[in-house]
Amino acid sequence: MAKITKPLTDAQCVAAKAKQSRYELFDGDGLIFRVNPSGTKTWRYRYKNHNGTPIITIGDYPAVTLTMARDKRREFESMLANGIDPKEQIELQLTKKENAHSLEKITRAWHAELTLKGAWGDDTALKTMRKFENHLFPLIGHKPIDNIEPQDIAQAITAIDDKGINRVARDLKAHLVRIFSYAIQKGYVKHNPAREMDGLLIAKKKKHYPQLKHDRLPEFFHRIDLYQRGAPITRLCTLLALHVFSRSSEIRFARWTEIDFDRQQWVIPASREAVEGVRYSDRGAKMAEEHLVPLSPQAIAILRQIQQYSGNYENVFPGRDDPKKFISENTVNKALQRMGYDTETDVCGHGFRGMACSALIQSKLYSEDAVERQMSHKERNEVRGAYTHMAEFLEERRSMMNWWSDYLDQNRQEHTTPHDYGLIIKERLNGVKIVPFPKVAS
Repeated sequence: MAKITKPLTDAQCVAAKAKQSRYELFDGDGLIFRVNPSGTKTWRYRYKNHNGTPIITIGDYPAVTLTMARDKRREFESMLANGIDPKEQIELQLTKKENAHSLEKITRAWHAELTLKGAWGDDTALKTMRKFENHLFPLIGHKPIDNIEPQDIAQAITAIDDKGINRVARDLKAHLVRIFSYAIQKGYVKHNPAREMDGLLIAKKKKHYPQLKHDRLPEFFHRIDLYQRGAPITRLCTLLALHVFSRSSEIRFARWTEIDFDRQQWVIPASREAVEGVRYSDRGAKMAEEHLVPLSPQAIAILRQIQQYSGNYENVFPGRDDPKKFISENTVNKALQRMGYDTETDVCGHGFRGMACSALIQSKLYSEDAVERQMSHKERNEVRGAYTHMAEFLEERRSMMNWWSDYLDQNRQEHTTPHDYGLIIKERLNGVKIVPFPKVAS
């Protein structure tokens, strides 16, 4: 027969005296009254779970009375009846009070987990965290995550947008939805206040980079032929950028190992080995997937000239003072400025992409789908994405890159419109039908 524990009385608690060794009195159902040699009297609660018999310290007597201790026992019993471990719950609440579950700390945990899983590259991981550190954490990063309400988020995001950095504000708003979903999964919060932000921000009009009108190409070539104010490799870099119309970081961080002269192609890797002391030097192709750039004979010729200056180095465009590093990110734009162009209104390095894109479309030789793929504007539909690996598409891209370089040569002395040059090419083919890149249903 189980031993019946007689409940304690206030008189027994008062009368309990210290001894040489600590001892315990029992109130029943796990509530313990411990008397220490120092004379301190402490309430404790013991219960069973899958790990054994944890003990929770409730508090010292008489600050915690017998009645208060019994109330705590009932609270713990209620938790156990609902499948909640009392000690774990206390520890969770304690860490919240210590700000261990602030928005900043949860964000950093979410960020670290995604980074560990390889969800983004080092460059993206760094830029994402900097957005939080520079803009959001100073506003609400200190707040316990379970105390954050929709209006807190709205005020913070609006304040960031008011700085004139709409893109950053929109990125942070989107990340917060994911962070609160992560917090729900971890048991820190029960709802996602970031989902209540629909309509809070409207995307600002995307910046369009200035593009030189095609009828000014003869002027451009005249100016670049006379370009003497910088290093020869700078002039060649500008010409290569015009012919291949890749993104500036893709060109700037190019390595010779990526260039295949025999196959006449340049394979831009998804990412590159980072160079110490050079920000973003691990950047590869924009969409984090290998991107193939067919090289026209003109582009090959330019690269051969570049080899005379940097062929003994790993980098196609090595730094002037340290060949293990790279040319400045503003090299092409600086060259254009020296040639007399305003890179805010006339043309900039990134504007070469738009010049090529519009000319290829106007030629009527290639479909918009084919042009978009060579521009590395990634199609996210899996069916269409798979199609880009077909051999027929590669031939389409080779033809496209050759046509663009030929068009540039055609405009060295006198302007010809892309449409007219497209007709010239068709006539040269003696009526041979050009098969356009077919559209694939989304």
